Amino acid sequence: MIVRIMGEGQVKLADGHFAELNKLDDELLEEMESGDESGFRRTLHALLDKVRELGTPLPDDALEPSELILPAQDATLDEVKDMLSDDGLIPG
Repeated sequence: MIVRIMGEGQVKLADGHFAELNKLDDELLEEMESGDESGFRRTLHALLDKVRELGTPLPDDALEPSELILPAQDATLDEVKDMLSDDGLIPG
């Protein structure tokens, strides 16, 4: 799956990693719902760091369609809320 981190670029991520990422996504959703700004910030950074760690960066000139778009590391709680689906940022 091709994942875009807004403001950074794209990475190719194997589908087998999504169970691990969904745990962080669920935690992020809980923190957002409770208004835990510091927990939200910590978990968003952990989620994006894990995507960077597990994914393979695509060249800057690659124009692959992104199947998943994640917010920038400095995104606000309100900006991320606008990106959410019922499943959080990561479907499944």
